[in-house]
Amino acid sequence: MKLKLLIIGLLLFSVVQAKQTKQMDKENREIATLGTGCFWCTEAIFQELEGVEKVESGYMGGQMLNPTYKDICTGETGHAEVCQITFNPKVISFTDLLEVFWQVHNPTTLNRQGADVGTQYRSVIFYHSEKQKQIAENLMTELDKSGAWDDPIVTEISAVEKFYIAENYHQNYFNQNKSQPYCSFVIKPKQEKFRKAFKNKLKK
Repeated sequence: MKLKLLIIGLLLFSVVQAKQTKQMDKENREIATLGTGCFWCTEAIFQELEGVEKVESGYMGGQMLNPTYKDICTGETGHAEVCQITFNPKVISFTDLLEVFWQVHNPTTLNRQGADVGTQYRSVIFYHSEKQKQIAENLMTELDKSGAWDDPIVTEISAVEKFYIAENYHQNYFNQNKSQPYCSFVIKPKQEKFRKAFKNKLKK
């Protein structure tokens, strides 16, 4: 009887410990929401960073409720194509993510990235806390002063709004559609350039 109670006690302890560990893991994660133009590009790059655990493509910053990709493509809903990035700040910081953010797209072109034109392709940081806001604003000010680009940075820095996750076929798009022309001619070269610049931050 005593042995049975001991086993039950150990099992209950294991369950409680597992729940506590899971809760601690959850508490040690943060979210960044970034837009660098087409979210296929954004996703393909950020999901390769060490410390990034999940990247979801979606829409944020507009007026329409429950927008679809077709709605977004009109450029009239006010939403931007963004990625929500779940990361472990003990491995990669929000500052690190923004360092990548500003180097993998052109933050000086208003509502466009290359041939992708429209408000849905704007450069944007949706901050989740005052700390993220301050980091983003300070870094942008420093970059503008540095003269890294000939033109001023036009990246939007706004408070996070409702995130609408994009349709399933947009998730992990590049990895599942590498032979698609846009992936071959737009995303792949950008990804290769990113890998060379940030090889010390990539997942092993």
